Amino acid sequence: MTKVAAIQLASGTNINANLLATEKMLEEAAQQGAKLAVLPESFAFLGNSCKDVLPFRETQGDGPLQQFLSRVAARLGIWIVGGTIPLEGDDQSKWRASSLVFNDRGQEVGRYDKRHLFDVNIVESAETFNESNTIEPGDSVTVIDSPVGKLGVAVCYDLRFPELFRAMIDKGAEVIALPAAFTAVTGRAHWETLVRARAIENLAYVIAGDQGGFHVKGRETHGHSMIVDPWGSVLDKRDKGNGFAIGNINHDFQTNTRRNFPCLQHRQLKCN
Repeated sequence: MTKVAAIQLASGTNINANLLATEKMLEEAAQQGAKLAVLPESFAFLGNSCKDVLPFRETQGDGPLQQFLSRVAARLGIWIVGGTIPLEGDDQSKWRASSLVFNDRGQEVGRYDKRHLFDVNIVESAETFNESNTIEPGDSVTVIDSPVGKLGVAVCYDLRFPELFRAMIDKGAEVIALPAAFTAVTGRAHWETLVRARAIENLAYVIAGDQGGFHVKGRETHGHSMIVDPWGSVLDKRDKGNGFAIGNINHDFQTNTRRNFPCLQHRQLKCN
């Protein structure tokens, strides 16, 4: 068994303060035995709009946020799925919401760029989001070798598109990392249902690290970061505020579950 953590934060616009809080949570998770931790989306900066992020865009392989993730991973000897940070894309007026994976030596070993962009109107909270105005979508499916087995990565709004997770399964995914910043309204309605559904239908572990608290101009995120096993059981959950959920990845349990309940082998339609 391998212990993992889903980190929860309530990030703001002060990057230094956010990084201090992030490092503290990672330290505590590592002290409790976590070998891999998943940060929430936008862990280093959560402003009022996506445009606020553009000045902090980094080049792949170079920049203070990437240096931070590398340094902390190596210092703590822990794998980190680095939430999302802004990286350059093809369109110089936009940025990629990139989730970088660093191993326990501080080396970058994987990257996933958020594919599904959050362009919605939330009537209940009078919030409008248009991520595609300033974020360039990715076009890949990411599954990498890790201490917890084959690790797939998705980000926030991706959670609503089960075909992406099926594509990860086709690449051998056993565990899925999900950095997120779910709104309070959509989170109350759908967060746990969707996280557990992706675990159940794919017989996979899901490590879901969410933003959870109040941010600039009264923006609120849902929190309830959690770790869910392949049978849909919530192993641990953090309701609100800075903290983390922690639990064990048990591959014997997953192997037995997939053997006894072989729904993945019964699929009639496959992703292209």
